[in-house]
Amino acid sequence: MSKETEGGQENENENQADQKNSQTWNLVREKLSEYISGDAFSRWFKNAELVDPGQKDGLVAVQSDMHQIWIETNYMDELRAAFAEGAGIHCSPQIVVKGDVEADLFPETVVGKIPVQQENQKIAVRGARTNSSVKVVTPNLEEKTQAFQRKLKRLGINPEFDFESFVVGDNSQFAHAACSAVAHQEGRSFNPLFIHGRAGLGKTHLMSAVAQQLLANDPKAKVVFLTAEHFANEFIEAVRKGNLEAFRKAYRHVDAMLIDDIQFIAGKERTQDEFFHTFNALLNSQTQVILTCDCPAPEIQTLEPRLISRFESGLTVELQPPGFETRVAILRRKMEQWKVELENNIVVHIANQIKSNVRRLEGALTRVASYSFLSPEKMSIEKVDELLGDLVRDENTHLVTIEQIQKAVADYYNLNLSDMSSRRRPASIAFPRQIAMYLARKLTKLSLVDIGDGFGKRDHGTVIHACKKVKSDIESDPEVRGAVEKLNASLERRN
Repeated sequence: MSKETEGGQENENENQADQKNSQTWNLVREKLSEYISGDAFSRWFKNAELVDPGQKDGLVAVQSDMHQIWIETNYMDELRAAFAEGAGIHCSPQIVVKGDVEADLFPETVVGKIPVQQENQKIAVRGARTNSSVKVVTPNLEEKTQAFQRKLKRLGINPEFDFESFVVGDNSQFAHAACSAVAHQEGRSFNPLFIHGRAGLGKTHLMSAVAQQLLANDPKAKVVFLTAEHFANEFIEAVRKGNLEAFRKAYRHVDAMLIDDIQFIAGKERTQDEFFHTFNALLNSQTQVILTCDCPAPEIQTLEPRLISRFESGLTVELQPPGFETRVAILRRKMEQWKVELENNIVVHIANQIKSNVRRLEGALTRVASYSFLSPEKMSIEKVDELLGDLVRDENTHLVTIEQIQKAVADYYNLNLSDMSSRRRPASIAFPRQIAMYLARKLTKLSLVDIGDGFGKRDHGTVIHACKKVKSDIESDPEVRGAVEKLNASLERRN
């Protein structure tokens, strides 16, 4: 076949692919229009395009960051159903901004940030063709970065979750420093690194930042980044298929393992046993392990003691809810990233209303920014309160203070309020005080350190011991269980 014929055949194949692409997207759009209102469809999907239906996660390109954020927040279930029902494609669609979709420049390499020495490296790029051969071109740094970001996404790593985009405050300074040291391989003694904190405070963000930096340090590094649920499911599938050796090779011969939400393996005996041996193999080979959890390791229910001791053998850091200044800084960083402008009093008001976690704070900003983007009406405090009404109500639900808990427990056991923070240790005082600590841990968003401070400057280990003791007694002693249930109910009624 002549080179001219080859070139013509390639162009014909590309045209056929484009035509099929267009037909697929038309089917999806037609079905999607049945699931959402005409106004919403016109506003958010009118100019959207299907970039690559052949990928596992179909790429849908939209015209702006705001479109991407709004669709990902509100319409992913409908879009997924439209792919399945309209085009017969069962996938998890991925929303990207037009202009961010480029050729996959490095099919064999996955990195987070581009090493400087690679900036001028010549790469063969699919699509830059002549009639005779594939032309070698030099992509610019922006194109390479976009390609790497797509690679990261396929690894399950959010490219936006890097160290530069993480706003450091008093609530996260220690955790950020520890992660940075590990990422730059200055914290080899921090192994394992155990990051805990309530949902939405940035655990996954920090762990993703570490993964990106490790890959930037060594593009060929084998960095495993997954959730504990994924690990458990992979293990179950390996057992079912009799592929345990392949499973162990995949997870025990790596350069770094980062596992999110490790509390998921609680109660799963065989999975815990497998993870225990995997964990030991990694530490024995001096492989960095990072784990995230929604609570300290000793508080994970039905987790084997041998795993708890392993998790506590390295460095444990806690992420706490951000303070006011940090919340304002987070909002301003996101506004800069999204190219959104809001008056200072609006930003301060949002920061004052949403205090519990970063994820909810960003969700609040999304609502306000979207309304400001779409409506000609000037944003006001009253409109913000209207837009955030349900978030604020949920924010204030069960917002109990340590003082309220201490008073309720003291009244129930006929003690003085001062006994809650005193150094007296008779059983008639010590156990009610432990119950109060347990309720504080359950009903407030305070850290272990803050709870200890509220009970006479006791350390966090005392709080952990109290919580474990009360939890055990609740399970074995009906009288204790009844007392805690009554106190819990009375405190929730007050709020």
